[in-house]
Amino acid sequence: MNLYYMVAKPGYFCGVKKTFTLDEINETATMLWKWAEKARVLAFHGAMGTGKTTLIHALCNVIHVKDVVGSPTFSIINEYVYTSDSIEKKIYHIDLYRLKDVQEALLAGVEECLYSGNKCLVEWPEKAASLLPPDTLHIYMESVDDQTRLLQIKKN
Repeated sequence: MNLYYMVAKPGYFCGVKKTFTLDEINETATMLWKWAEKARVLAFHGAMGTGKTTLIHALCNVIHVKDVVGSPTFSIINEYVYTSDSIEKKIYHIDLYRLKDVQEALLAGVEECLYSGNKCLVEWPEKAASLLPPDTLHIYMESVDDQTRLLQIKKN
């Protein structure tokens, strides 16, 4: 695992630039939760096949989501339950890939999820960028090679 640099306020680790492999994904997901502790909405950017859904699956695994985690490509929104501090909480996994415009996102209930106060993990956020809260944490993923991904975290 290679951590290049970090510049941040507590709870918002912006400026993180890190490479990881599939073997390191759970450790990366654990670190990402620590870096994004105060963020409610995490927006995942990257080309098809860069591992956005795989990383989100790992993020759900490390917080012990009780539900089966799957890609919401066709359902648009999956709602999962996990326990934190002995309290059951919801987390939304939103995939905007199939949407044509912001209007479709509104009709699907995306805005309600984004402003619900629950954690939201959003794939293809550029499809409804105007709906994202101002404090959204943006995670950019790139393929370095077949086994390695580059992750960068930015706030707006």
